[in-house]
Amino acid sequence: MASDIPRAMPLTAHGHSRPVTHLHFSHLVDESDSYLISACKDNNPMLRDGVTGDWIGTFIGHKGAVWSSRLSSDGALAATGSADFTARIWDPSTGETLHVLNHNHIVKSVAFPIQMKPQFLATGGLEKKLRIFDLSQGLVGPLPSDGESRMPSSNLQGMEIGAGVHTASIRSVVWNVDYNIITTAAEDKTIRWWDLRAQRMIRSFSTDRDIMSCELSTNMAGDPNPAVLSAATGDTVYFFDANRPGELLKSVKFDYEVASVAINPTAGRFVTGGHKDFWVRVYDYEAEKELDVQKGHHGPVWTMAFAPDGKVLASGSEDGTVKLWKHCQGPHGLWP
Repeated sequence: MASDIPRAMPLTAHGHSRPVTHLHFSHLVDESDSYLISACKDNNPMLRDGVTGDWIGTFIGHKGAVWSSRLSSDGALAATGSADFTARIWDPSTGETLHVLNHNHIVKSVAFPIQMKPQFLATGGLEKKLRIFDLSQGLVGPLPSDGESRMPSSNLQGMEIGAGVHTASIRSVVWNVDYNIITTAAEDKTIRWWDLRAQRMIRSFSTDRDIMSCELSTNMAGDPNPAVLSAATGDTVYFFDANRPGELLKSVKFDYEVASVAINPTAGRFVTGGHKDFWVRVYDYEAEKELDVQKGHHGPVWTMAFAPDGKVLASGSEDGTVKLWKHCQGPHGLWP
């Protein structure tokens, strides 16, 4: 089965000097534009145009590798988690640090609730703790009127959810479509769903292999379309109903190692990033048939994400590059 989308050369976004660890899109900030944030082991997360990949700015402040980066649905806030034992909240319009959230170990993942101007952040990492931070607390006064930078807050104390349940470091944290549900994927090969109202785990799913990635298909507040949670583990990818915690829709097994997975439910397509062959493969979700193989990276493809309109796929690799792949017919962005 061949893809119905004409092949186009990918756009390569340079700027990082070490492996790219995580990518995340905002939702549409106007009719067709979005933002893309990238995390990297060079300590410097970057903000880019979500259509062209053009560099907008670099967030300066971390003292260690950045493992996770997120944008709020409206692009008004950015969050990053780092090996310097902190998570940071940023103002994407200025690059200013708004909060420094101290931890006792490496922060591997951060997540906002899917809403406009979110007031909370979830974090997870080598502490083996899921923490929730209230961002409305701890601001050091109003923004000065003379244009001087505000001192970032660093005194916020996160609330731990499910103390003692995680037996290994948390690799991914995902805030679900339901505001009250958070998903964690840990290095004990277990995906867990947490109810924030009861502050306890409500479902879990064990895998045979290490969980390499775990992501939600939407960052749209109030998205009317069904959302899917996807996870890559070894040679298998799993798809869960994001509206029903723990409900497995299907799993697909391959004859190669998968480093990352992303899905566009509206188009009925999903993509995998190769661990050993460095390729991006495109599949039909229902038929589970390979539609295309997109080559260009020179290292494992650790992270992938679809733009909110599904017209662009972003991939990040061990080779230090971010690539944007056209996933639509007709002209789009810089593609004729």
